[in-house]
Amino acid sequence: MQTNYYFLRQLSQRLAQELTGLVLAECFSQEKDELVLGFCTEGKEWKKKRAFYIKAVLHPDFACLNFPDDFRRAGRNSVDLFKEIVGLKVVSIRQFLNERAFALFFENDFVLLFKMYGNRSNIILFEGTEVLDLFHNKLVSDNNLNWTSLDRPLEQDFAAFEAVQGKVQALFPTFGKEVIAHIQAQWQALDTTDLSARWAVVQAVVAQLSQPHYYTKIVHYQPILSLLPSTEEVLKTLDDPIQASNELYYAFTKINIFDKEKGQLIKGLQKQIQRTNIYLEKSYQQLMSLDEGIKHEEIGHIIMANLHAIPERTESIELYDFYRDKPIIVKLKAEVSPQKNAENYYRKAKNEKIEIQKLQENIAVKEEILHEIQQHIQHIEQLNSLRELRKYSKQHNLDQAEKQVQTVQDLFKYINYQGWEILIGKNARNNDLLTQRYARKEDLWLHARDVAGSHVVIRRQAGKKFPNAVIEKAAGLAAYYSKRKNDTLCPVIVTPKKYVRKTKDLLEGQVIVDKEEVVLIEPGI
Repeated sequence: MQTNYYFLRQLSQRLAQELTGLVLAECFSQEKDELVLGFCTEGKEWKKKRAFYIKAVLHPDFACLNFPDDFRRAGRNSVDLFKEIVGLKVVSIRQFLNERAFALFFENDFVLLFKMYGNRSNIILFEGTEVLDLFHNKLVSDNNLNWTSLDRPLEQDFAAFEAVQGKVQALFPTFGKEVIAHIQAQWQALDTTDLSARWAVVQAVVAQLSQPHYYTKIVHYQPILSLLPSTEEVLKTLDDPIQASNELYYAFTKINIFDKEKGQLIKGLQKQIQRTNIYLEKSYQQLMSLDEGIKHEEIGHIIMANLHAIPERTESIELYDFYRDKPIIVKLKAEVSPQKNAENYYRKAKNEKIEIQKLQENIAVKEEILHEIQQHIQHIEQLNSLRELRKYSKQHNLDQAEKQVQTVQDLFKYINYQGWEILIGKNARNNDLLTQRYARKEDLWLHARDVAGSHVVIRRQAGKKFPNAVIEKAAGLAAYYSKRKNDTLCPVIVTPKKYVRKTKDLLEGQVIVDKEEVVLIEPGI
């Protein structure tokens, strides 16, 4: 929780006590992903030892601030950074509301922003509101940041809690996973859905986060900082956020290579378990809704039993449902006969059975994968040497566990509609992945015309034509996941993937369509 908003709020208050009025005497980097800032009282810049140091450690897998008592700069391989603010006094420090960022305000309208966003952490120098320089230049989107718009005022009272139906994540997006899990565990212990009782738990946790103790622990072989007590073994309990941040950093540096690799491997496998469980939950819900709902085959039988009672060109009619002994409203296509409508429902029933079968097959595959991952974790926890760990990881390709994706459902938005698979790109790069690597030449490709949006692909089924209903569904999705999602009607390109190509000069997500048809469709999911 060293990058949690509630910790940074306490830390920035302490830093204000230490830094306000001090002068930045030096700012340099001598290790990749690490920045050192040395502060002193005005007029003492000539001294080698500074009054206060900040060492920002912004590794991709670990972001933390360390405050050493002393720091010896190397004679070689160090580079001065943010030279514009060296020699300037710190005027104030500000924590941004409901945001994992704080800033040091210097003389002459300079601002140094500490953006503590986990693996996207960065330090950004502003003159006024204009970005001058980035510590991590690879995070190019930070060039567009404006520190004046970082505050996020949120309604966080009981009325707002009721309005979101007790969804605490919506009201407190800054809590983080650990705090949310802690609150949900307390709600479970209460065994009540009463919102006022649950709100009392939330308020108690907010109070605890506002005046916390700080706990350093080892979880899955990795050091963590927590603002909440727990059953796990605590290394140290501290009352000062600067000391707590230092203890976390020292614990991180003391971890041996074996524990570090072991912890990272287990963490990656646990993420896979989490993703797999989410997929299984959604699949079981989808299967249950298909199983419990009124079957298309049953509606077909009901229509056939009532052919004599259905007038021509009827769009909907109330018929007797002899399966449930009650009336049912049946939707019909007015342009075709009642018997043809029954045939359409029988065709949908066939697709419905295919969809159920595919869901069951996917669930079986995922459950097998889940079992394998759990076995891997049990085995890894028993290993006692780095050599054994690396050998096991290589044998089972676990070092690539985070990079490997088992199915297209993990890579893209995925919909199974009437037994047909529809894949939807998530962003520009993901669009390219879908169209260039995963779409086959006879798949059907769709995209909202003349605007940015997701690539949509309908998987071809051998020997079958794409049904109009499936094309309309995919077109509606292409319109919805585009800049035209709020239009009444949206033109959507429909073409086989073989007519879509990409040249080297095109940006991510951009393609050339050599042959197209356009349909007008209402955006929808």
